[in-house]
Amino acid sequence: MSFLTSSLLENFDWLEHGFGTRQSNPAQTGMASVKQIHSDVAFVAHEPGCVGEGDALLTRTPGIAVSVRTADCFPILLVDRDTRAVAAVHAGWRGTAAGILATTLARMRSEFGTEPGNVLAAIGPGIGQCCYEVGLEVARQFGMAQAGKLDLAVENRDQLVAAGVQPTGIELVGGCTFCHPAQFYSWRRDRDRAGRMVSFIRVTAPALTGGA
Repeated sequence: MSFLTSSLLENFDWLEHGFGTRQSNPAQTGMASVKQIHSDVAFVAHEPGCVGEGDALLTRTPGIAVSVRTADCFPILLVDRDTRAVAAVHAGWRGTAAGILATTLARMRSEFGTEPGNVLAAIGPGIGQCCYEVGLEVARQFGMAQAGKLDLAVENRDQLVAAGVQPTGIELVGGCTFCHPAQFYSWRRDRDRAGRMVSFIRVTAPALTGGA
C-alpha cells in the first residue's frame, strides 16, 4: 500500500495510520472525509462519508478512519494517548494562518477532554521551504517582512507547541512533495495534472476506563 508511518504513532496496538504517497491506494471502507476549503473548521465524525465543508476531522469512534487529501499542503495526524481521540488535519497556508491546529485541539478538548500535553502529532509530507516561494501578502500572514520562502512545516510545529503539545511529541514524516515527483503529488509542480494523496488515522479499540 506504500503508506508512510510515524514512529511516534506506530507502536499503539489500538491505532492505525498512514500518510499517502503516489503508490498508495487506500480502501475507502469506514473512511470519513471533508470537502476541504482551506479553513479553520473542524468536524466530529461518527460514521463514514463526507461530513461537511472544513479541514479537520476528529473522532473517538472505533473503526472510523478520519482522512484528508493533500498535494503540497500538509496532512497532520493527532492522537490523544489517554482518551484515544484522533484527528486528521489539512493544513495549507490559509488553514495554518487561520489556526486550524489550535481549533482542532480545542475541539478535541471540548468533545473528548483532551489535554494537549497528552497529544502526539505527526506532520506528513508537504511542500518544503526549499520550494515554497510566497508573495508578500502570504508572507505577512506569518510575520515575514518580505516575500520569500515559507517553512510551513515549522509554522505548524510551532503552532502545536504554542497550543500545548510537547516538542518531543511532534514528528515530521516524509520529505518535500515538490522535490520528489516519483513519490509524491505536488500541485505547485504539476498543477491540474496533480493527483491527491490520502492520509488517515483510525482507532481500532475504545479507551479503557481510566485512560489508554
